[in-house]
Amino acid sequence: MSTLKTACPLDCPDSCSLEVTVEQGRVVRLDGTQDNPLTGGFICSKVHRFPLHLYGTERLTHPAVRRGRKGEARFQRVAWDTALDLLVEKIAELRDRCGPESILPLSYGGSNGAVTHQAADRCLFHRLGASRLARTVCAAPSTAAATGLYGKMAGVSATDYQHSRLIIVWGANPSVSSIHFAAAIQKARRQGSRLVVIDPRRTPLAKQSDLHLQLEPGTDLVVALSLIGWFFDTGRADLDFLNRWATGVDRLRERALPWSFEKAAQVSGLERAQLERLAQLYAESSPAVIRCGWGLERNRNGGSAVAAVLALPAVAGKFGVRGGGYTMSNTGAFDLAPDPLLSAPEPATRVINMNRVGRSLLEAQPPIRLLFVYNCNPLATLPQQQLVRRGLERNDLFTVVFDQVLTDTARYADLLLPATTFLEHHDLARGYGAMLLHPVRPVIDPVGEARSNFAVFTELGERLGLNRPEDIRTPLEFGRRLLHATPSSPAGDGVHFPVAGPTPVQFVDVLPKTPDRKIHLFAPSLDAEAPQGLYAFRPDPASERYPLALLSPATNRTVSSTFGQLYSGPFPLEMHPADALARGLQEGEPVCVFNQLGEVRCPIRLTPDLRPGTVLLPKGLWSHQTINGNTANTLVSDSLTDLGAGACFNDARVEVKRITP
Repeated sequence: MSTLKTACPLDCPDSCSLEVTVEQGRVVRLDGTQDNPLTGGFICSKVHRFPLHLYGTERLTHPAVRRGRKGEARFQRVAWDTALDLLVEKIAELRDRCGPESILPLSYGGSNGAVTHQAADRCLFHRLGASRLARTVCAAPSTAAATGLYGKMAGVSATDYQHSRLIIVWGANPSVSSIHFAAAIQKARRQGSRLVVIDPRRTPLAKQSDLHLQLEPGTDLVVALSLIGWFFDTGRADLDFLNRWATGVDRLRERALPWSFEKAAQVSGLERAQLERLAQLYAESSPAVIRCGWGLERNRNGGSAVAAVLALPAVAGKFGVRGGGYTMSNTGAFDLAPDPLLSAPEPATRVINMNRVGRSLLEAQPPIRLLFVYNCNPLATLPQQQLVRRGLERNDLFTVVFDQVLTDTARYADLLLPATTFLEHHDLARGYGAMLLHPVRPVIDPVGEARSNFAVFTELGERLGLNRPEDIRTPLEFGRRLLHATPSSPAGDGVHFPVAGPTPVQFVDVLPKTPDRKIHLFAPSLDAEAPQGLYAFRPDPASERYPLALLSPATNRTVSSTFGQLYSGPFPLEMHPADALARGLQEGEPVCVFNQLGEVRCPIRLTPDLRPGTVLLPKGLWSHQTINGNTANTLVSDSLTDLGAGACFNDARVEVKRITP
């Protein structure tokens, strides 16, 4: 038995440092360490259960080719050389006959580091001339807003929340998706900090808060604008700070002007008194911090909503003190060293938005002939699930799935390739909550014949004649180049912090990364991108036929769809008792939730924690977790957000009825 150190790169802000117990070559336990100060020695239940993912019956352990109909998951084992020969032959044939844009790489990579995503894979597909993918299924609107306003400036560290006198958690549920942030908030509460939660659900933190604003989904923008307008109208805006550090102040004020508390309350479903109390709390509290989550970006107004929320600390003058400002993504805390694989310009090939992959598989011209899926489970995670499924069913589409387990998407593959997990390969994880870089080290040999992303994409480049003499050929060497050339101060067991340290103070230790180092409260590029202009509110898409807003948030069991194979179904649709009573529905009975795009069948669970008029079915469910095999994304259109061309998951509007025999 041995104990080895590594780090968790899964799609979570906390980026935990890990201690892994290995017995006779098998992982038997994972625990947290103190190398990441935020981890605090404990980790989430998801990663505690990782051995079940590592050694479960759904784990892919060898390459295989399809032997049945698509979707049947009937495969025959083949050798790696056979699989790669087949794949290279297919790529070369389609490149020459149909053009390289007939090949589409489909990945997201939120649970991968800088070595296993957008490195050797980027090099391969760019040099090949394949179609490019706009990876916009998550964080695209918020990234656009944060980049436009602040250039992705590093935010307030979770460990500095203990200094905050007021914490506003807006569109986030750390109790599920960032447990160490939740612990930091609890610590601040014990020290006297007040807590405000803005969310359509009564989350665990909302139940403990001093003020919960349970607003209508998609109305965060008008709430934020009404607060901005109040600060200007009452003379509480920090004009000295704005004059020194911001541009576009007058344009922001102009867009906020129509949104009085009365009008914002009417649209958001809140009470005027709640907005007034929030404004007073925020004005009177210092330090005050806003934890801006990703929930508020998942609708038609998502980008502008995030921009308005991030503008609040500038208008209210909350920067410049420890524990004051905002936290969103802290990926901007580090600038990784330039490398030819990362800095080479992108080819001028077509771009396909991953939120419209279903439509593209069926309608794109020239047609997509080869789909290479890795770091992604599109059938479980992308909008318009029925179109994605129909696309995967095409007999003239050659689908490669390179994954760790047999996902719903993998069941439609023509060629399966087994991928390593982060416990089996080298990587470099950059926290987007905690501000640190971790080297990720393998603690066991690959299970079966699994291979790493870096190894497979490098091998494919070699076989296709695309590699160059200057290319780095090993993941360890590639990670070391990124780390060693990056200004940082090492700490702990190989952990690296930014030059400003792990707890920078905004506008003291870090400034905006915009070209002029100022806040662009009304960036012209964002105003031009938004269909009706920056900060323009688009009304609720509900109709008389489909009046209920469908939310699809994360759960404490999965990371997006990762680990979905470990849980049986069916998962319930959550509904407020008043909405159930109006439809004659009872706890536990099977129901059909539907709209013009399709239907999902599942049991119903009644809960007063939802705002009336909303229902909830978690994101990332697999087909075996509902009665009819469809999940929430069946009901989500491929419409796009105002900024960043992101997905509008929370704009799904539905109705619910009893399933009749």
